[in-house]
Amino acid sequence: MLAGLTLLQAFVILFQGKYLAEALVNSWEQKSLQTIIYPMILFAMAFVLRHLFNLLNTKIVEHYASQTSEEIRSQLLDKIYNAGPEMISEEGTGNLVTSSLDGIDLVENYFKLIFTKLMNMSIIPPVLLVYIYMQNIASGITLTIIVPLVILFMIILGLAAQSKADAQYQQYTILSNHFLDALRGLPTLKMLGLSKRYAKNIYTVSDEYRRRTMNTLRIAILSTFALDWLTTLGIAILAVFLGLGLINNSFPLFPALVTLILAPEYFLPLRDFSNDYHATLNGKNALNSIFEILERPITKDTDALDDFTWNENSTFSIKNLQFSYKGVGTSDVSLDIDQIKLSGYQKIGVIGKSGSGKTTLIRTIGGFIVPNQSEITINNQSVENFKQLHWQKQLTFLPQSPYLFSGSIADNIAFYRPTAPLEDIKKAAVSAGLQDFIATLDDGYQTQIGEGGRGISGGQQQRIMLARAFLADDRRILIFDEPTAHLDIETEYALKKPMEKLFKNHLVIFATHRLHWIKEMDYVIVMNNGQIAEQGTPQELANHNGAYSQLIANMRGDQL
Repeated sequence: MLAGLTLLQAFVILFQGKYLAEALVNSWEQKSLQTIIYPMILFAMAFVLRHLFNLLNTKIVEHYASQTSEEIRSQLLDKIYNAGPEMISEEGTGNLVTSSLDGIDLVENYFKLIFTKLMNMSIIPPVLLVYIYMQNIASGITLTIIVPLVILFMIILGLAAQSKADAQYQQYTILSNHFLDALRGLPTLKMLGLSKRYAKNIYTVSDEYRRRTMNTLRIAILSTFALDWLTTLGIAILAVFLGLGLINNSFPLFPALVTLILAPEYFLPLRDFSNDYHATLNGKNALNSIFEILERPITKDTDALDDFTWNENSTFSIKNLQFSYKGVGTSDVSLDIDQIKLSGYQKIGVIGKSGSGKTTLIRTIGGFIVPNQSEITINNQSVENFKQLHWQKQLTFLPQSPYLFSGSIADNIAFYRPTAPLEDIKKAAVSAGLQDFIATLDDGYQTQIGEGGRGISGGQQQRIMLARAFLADDRRILIFDEPTAHLDIETEYALKKPMEKLFKNHLVIFATHRLHWIKEMDYVIVMNNGQIAEQGTPQELANHNGAYSQLIANMRGDQL
């Protein structure tokens, strides 16, 4: 439909130039008024039809762009939902948010511009050029020679602009992830007294994005100027050629005039495409980025594990687990685990210095990250990864920064059991030590809290997370990823008693860097550079001067 309307538009532009030239020639030759009015009426009709076809083209493309971009957004969100945290870990939250929101808007703008401009450039100039050849062969040859020069400059400057735009969009992605990470880590930076110092880092990243944007705009403005100069020069050369021909009486006035009127229309689609090409580069980059996400393979066989309930006789083992990917920043994330075997209601401590792989191991066991290769056995059943529906139904995950949703406190406690009655929610809140805090609130359990837990202190957020775990007591595996890392020591000790109560009759996997938690563990895994340096009971590991003893000494400050 778009191609058909564009073809009609090309002929209307042709008629517009033809009848305008005819009216001007008749006026110049002082013919009767009727011979001037009739072509002008036809010119006016062609003018109206041209803009009507242009309006229809715009409506068609806008509808298609809106519909298609929303379809792509739906596919992207489905992909992210199905892939889960493994994609977020690799791509970065900021990148996915940027792609889903700003990226789709850029794609929609790209569709609105690129299809109309490409169709105009492909259809209108050839139709006009054929007519110009019919009127004056020399003029047609002149325009034919100029177009390749214009296209050559478009390609050269377009490639330069695209290179700059690619770098600029990549920097935009980095800035999105960086800003989101900085926003999330602001309480920690403030607690450590580093918030003002970190402001300089944010300024540096933002200024780099500004510099790249200006470089891209510089190329875009230069290419627009060069293209305008070339097309204007081409029309000027044609005008001089036609003027000399008229002076020498080598051809009539009408062919010269209609050629001169149609020449700007001949170059207009090229100029429009070039001008809008730079406006579409970010949309093209966003579309490529989204396609890369959509083409990522999704982990299969997530329902390979039979339904089960973890109890004191249950076991799982890991052998030859390897995992690596390029981190969101510049660092690589990797794991290389020879063997881990856990069973029953053990309390397992995972310790190691920062960056040793504790969180990666925790997320792998939780099924949030899928290893590149592994031999995993759960209750004597072999599976390829921990991203199994029945395995994850047994898990309660308590991360460093608990995420609370916009809604009531009761809704947030009932995260794992949305249909839980209020009485059960209250019992879970009492077990987590929330009752005194909730009693001070006017609306009690129906008190609304903001997205991400706004309006709730860090300690109370962690208690709500504990209440979730108490309410979902049928989930017998607890995974803690340094849940008290961002809390002061007094708040942590206040939470320790309800957490120890929660440990009973559960398999507990607890990543921490706090010494007092290690004493509560039955078994300890010491991580170093993505590998297990040592594992065993705390007593066994303390009996020889290995990685465990050295790490404990460093944590106590005995060694520098």
